[in-house]
Amino acid sequence: MAEAPDNGRRQFLKQSVWSMGKAVYEYYEQQKEGEKVPAPAPPEKFRTDWLRPPGAVEETLFLERCTRCGDCLPACPYDSIKKDPANGYPVLFASESPCFLCDDFPCVAACATDALIPLGERAEVRMGLAVVNQAACTADQGCRFCIAKCPVEALSVMDFEDPYPIVDQEKCVGCGICEQVCSTVNDKIAIKVFSGRPVVTIQGSKSQE
Repeated sequence: MAEAPDNGRRQFLKQSVWSMGKAVYEYYEQQKEGEKVPAPAPPEKFRTDWLRPPGAVEETLFLERCTRCGDCLPACPYDSIKKDPANGYPVLFASESPCFLCDDFPCVAACATDALIPLGERAEVRMGLAVVNQAACTADQGCRFCIAKCPVEALSVMDFEDPYPIVDQEKCVGCGICEQVCSTVNDKIAIKVFSGRPVVTIQGSKSQE
């Protein structure tokens, strides 16, 4: 039986991004000083290369429940969910194919093993956390594409003197749309979504590092 979305999963999501969030908070404090600084590097124990689909349970349980059947892939109308080349588990590469937060989450409905569990609304999604790299960001040249495209209004600008986007950690669902948009308009990706999921060694797969 699936876990209650408002209990176990929500607690996991809060804890999984806490370590990363601490570094991000310090980064935001630097932003307030108006200094153009690079984004903090996420802890090495967390994934930085992909996101799990919306509704995914915590990583260890996800790996136990997911059978790698692939049913969630064709269920996505945007073809955003791919099979991880290393092991066949479903992932999203945000810079190429983010989650567009479908109203009915067909990928979740397609999962028969509760590796993906039901979500009440898009605000409950927690796929990761967006982090802005000011050193690569062109907001000081007038770019606002990530802010305009954010579907949950998690990005904003503090004032005209500090043009760089600020991420509201409470609102950010980690869909990756900001990262994908940035990749299409800038030479360097200045905003990246980190999943906060731990690196787990999977027997019989290629290197996960």
